[in-house]
Amino acid sequence: MRIDVISSRSAPGPSAGAGPRATGVRVFESDALRADRALVGSLESATSDMDLAAPPVVLPDFHHKSAMEMPSSIAVATVGTIRPTLTSSSVNCGMALMTLDCDRPSDAAVSEFYRRVRERYPYPTTRRRDLSRRDVIDAAVGGGEFAVDRYGVDALELERVEEHGRLDLTRWGGSDRLVSEVPALTWQLARMRFGTVGPSNHFVELQEVEEILDPRAAELLGVRQGQVTLQYHAGGGVLTGEIGHLFARRKDTKRIMQAAMAVQKPLFHLATARSVEQVRERMRLFFTVATPPVSLDSDEGQRLMLANAAAMNYGYAFRMTTYHALRQIAAAVFGGARGRLVVDSPHNSIYEEEIEGTTAVVHRHNSCRAYPASRMRPGTTFAQTGQAVLLPGTHRTSSYLAVAGGSSGASLHSACHGAGTVIDQFARDGSSGPDREGRHTLRFGYSDTAPAHCAHLDDAGVNAAMSVLSGHGIVRPVARLRPFAVLH
Repeated sequence: MRIDVISSRSAPGPSAGAGPRATGVRVFESDALRADRALVGSLESATSDMDLAAPPVVLPDFHHKSAMEMPSSIAVATVGTIRPTLTSSSVNCGMALMTLDCDRPSDAAVSEFYRRVRERYPYPTTRRRDLSRRDVIDAAVGGGEFAVDRYGVDALELERVEEHGRLDLTRWGGSDRLVSEVPALTWQLARMRFGTVGPSNHFVELQEVEEILDPRAAELLGVRQGQVTLQYHAGGGVLTGEIGHLFARRKDTKRIMQAAMAVQKPLFHLATARSVEQVRERMRLFFTVATPPVSLDSDEGQRLMLANAAAMNYGYAFRMTTYHALRQIAAAVFGGARGRLVVDSPHNSIYEEEIEGTTAVVHRHNSCRAYPASRMRPGTTFAQTGQAVLLPGTHRTSSYLAVAGGSSGASLHSACHGAGTVIDQFARDGSSGPDREGRHTLRFGYSDTAPAHCAHLDDAGVNAAMSVLSGHGIVRPVARLRPFAVLH
C-alpha cells in the first residue's frame, strides 16, 4: 500500500503523486487527527486498478458506514469511466446556509418555528404528491430554475448554488432522450415528498454568527457578527435515489426501493434495449453485484451521465424549494425580511472536471466541491471569494463557513462535508470536553414533546478538522457559527 500522507507539517506541491495512471492514496491529516490506516488500505485496494487521473483523496472525518459501498469523506477522479458506487446512491444530498434578518428569537418563537417546519415537512413522511409529472420533468431539466419559476426564488441567488443550480443535459442526449427512456413509474414516484428534510443526520439548525475570521469575505458573502443564520442538511429527493439504484446494485436498498426497482430497472434498461447484445451489456453493468465501470464514451456512459445530470438538477430544485419554504416560515415567525442564501453545497456528486490538465470524472462521497476564485464564474461573488464551503460541527459545537483556498487542487478541489465523526472521536478519547461557558442547544424532534437541552462541547474536534483543511490551503475560514436550536 502506498500512501501520500499530507500532514500539517508537509503541504504538497500542486501535482504531488499525480499522473494519468496514478496510484496510492493522498491522505490529508495531522498529528492530532489521523486517518484509520486499515480503512485507507481498503480504499487503496478498491481503487488500485482504476483509470485514476490522480490519487484518491482522503479528507478529515474519514469513516465507513456499513450500508455504503465506499467510505465517507473521499474524492476519486477517473479518466474514462463512471463508477456510481464511488458516491452515494442518492446524489446531490447537500447543505445550505442562509442569513436571517431578525434578532435572536425567544424560545417560544423558536418552538413555533419548528412546529411549522414539522407541519410543512412531517415525519414519518406522507404520500402527498407535491408535484405533477410535468413538474418533475421540469425540475430534472431546469434544476434551480424550477424553484425560480414555480416559487419566485430570486434568480440572482442561483449564483450561490453549485453550477448555478443546473447541469445542461444536451451533452448527454438532452431532455427528449431523458423523457423517452425513463419509465413512467419513475416520474410518478418522484412527485412525492418534494423538499422534505427528515431526521437522521439531516437537520434544520438556528445559529448565531459568533466570530468573523475573514472580514472581507464575510462582507461579500453577506455575513456579519451577531447575525442569526439557518443551516440545513437535506437530501436530493426521491428522483435522485431512484436514479442511483437504476444504475447499480446498492447495499442500502430498502424494501420500498427494492419493489420499485423490480419494475423500473427492467423497463429502463431492458425494454429500451435495441438488441440482444445491448440487453446482455446492460445486465452486466447494472444488474450484477460486481458493479463494473461504465465507459464514458459508450452509449451506456452517455445514458448514465444524462440520468446523473437530471438527478443533480432535481436535487438543486428540491433544496431550493426547501430554502424557499424555510425562509418563508422564518420570516413569518421571527419577523424581518426573508432570508438570503449564502451557499448551497452538494456533498454527493459526479461531475466532469479538469484535474491537473486532464478531463476527468470526479466522484465525491460526503465531500463537497471547493473551487478557488479562479475557477468560478466571472462577475459572481464566489469569483471574488472562492466557492463558499460549509464545515458543520454538531448541534453541540460550532460550525464554520469557509471559502475555497488557492491550493484546493491538491485535494481534487474537495473538502469534507462535516466533522461529526471527529467530534465524537475526540469526545470519546478525552481530547474534547464540556464547553467552558456552559452553553446549550434546544434540540427538537419530530413530535410534540418538549425540546431537550443539549450541553455544548468545546470546539476541539471541529477545529482539528478545520486546521487540516486550512493548513493546506484547501479552504480559508470566514466565520464561526454557534447553534442555539435544532430540529433533528
